[in-house]
Amino acid sequence: MTNRWLLPEGVEGLLPKQAEYLEQLRRQLLDLFHTYGYELVMPPLIEYLDSLLVGTGHDLDLQTFKLIDQHTGRLMGLRADMTPQVARIDAHQLRRETPTRLCYMGSVLHTRTEQGGSRSPLQIGAELYGHAGVESDVEVLSLMLNMISEVGLQGVSVDFGHVGIFRGLSQQACLSTEQEQLLFDALQRKSKPEISEYVAQSGMDADLSEMILALIDLNGGFDVIERARVVLAKASESVHRALDNVAAIAEQVKQRNPDIKLHFDLAELRGFNYHTGVVFAAYLPDCSQAVAQGGRYDDIGKAFGRARPATGFSADLKQMVAQLNSQLYNISAIFSPYASDESLRKAIAALRAEGERVIEALPGQPADATEMACDRVLVKQQGHWTVIEVEKS
Repeated sequence: MTNRWLLPEGVEGLLPKQAEYLEQLRRQLLDLFHTYGYELVMPPLIEYLDSLLVGTGHDLDLQTFKLIDQHTGRLMGLRADMTPQVARIDAHQLRRETPTRLCYMGSVLHTRTEQGGSRSPLQIGAELYGHAGVESDVEVLSLMLNMISEVGLQGVSVDFGHVGIFRGLSQQACLSTEQEQLLFDALQRKSKPEISEYVAQSGMDADLSEMILALIDLNGGFDVIERARVVLAKASESVHRALDNVAAIAEQVKQRNPDIKLHFDLAELRGFNYHTGVVFAAYLPDCSQAVAQGGRYDDIGKAFGRARPATGFSADLKQMVAQLNSQLYNISAIFSPYASDESLRKAIAALRAEGERVIEALPGQPADATEMACDRVLVKQQGHWTVIEVEKS
């Protein structure tokens, strides 16, 4: 009971320098989205659970904190992901026929943490509704890369997958939902012995068994697509359409970003119960967690009465900032004497009007400019108030 300052595991606050830097980035990124035509929306932090989780998978249900609404007795949830909320806004509230670009930023809360991450991310993302072509996937992926660059992160690589490949093979094999889920779980663990045993016991056609087992090894550079066309030659037309789709998106992304590193993993089924097409994630060198991820999810609006094509991405801004050099948090500021006369008050007001940060010394305080984290001081020289650099010791 004496440690009243302790926060729950995976829940953190931000100190002044980090908080201010994060806020500056938030404004920059929303301005970036604005230049692409994305409109800002602000979904509520809490909603009725049946609305909050509609069209999502079991994983999001497990990540959602739940409580009872004292007004109605209905079950409510604290959002763990803003994407379904934005899909509802497009499908139910805006109801446009034209392509719609929406962006968002806000706190979400998770019941559990993964790989030591935060349970209270600051989620930022963008979604494009109403267009089913590869062009919209390329647009959101390019915007995601520009966002990462705007934050200041370098050396990004992008991993591609496509849930339609496994889904097509599963349908071709006439697997039940339960069988598909068991095979999906084994693929996520990349457990080759387990998959081999499963397909052998299932009585599956030999060609299908070989193709499903081959997914584990279909990872690497652009050559993966051509290898897949050969290995999956006897797959259904939907599988080949999925291969063509992910190849076309990757090629256009590479044209727009020649220096970007691309990687393909056809056993990558992130968000399988949620996504319907290409899935992608951005990684930094020496970091196992994706800094941003997304993909196509055409069916989510159906539960709200309008199943429009949809694609988008999201990221945790706090996680991205954590990858930066902490020296970037230093904020420029001017230290000023207390404004006891009119000329000094006017000088301070003029500097603040220009966007400068001016900190006035309070009478009797012991700290100087350096201790107040100021890199400049306001001094009177030849009858005029002038800003000069703080001498470094």
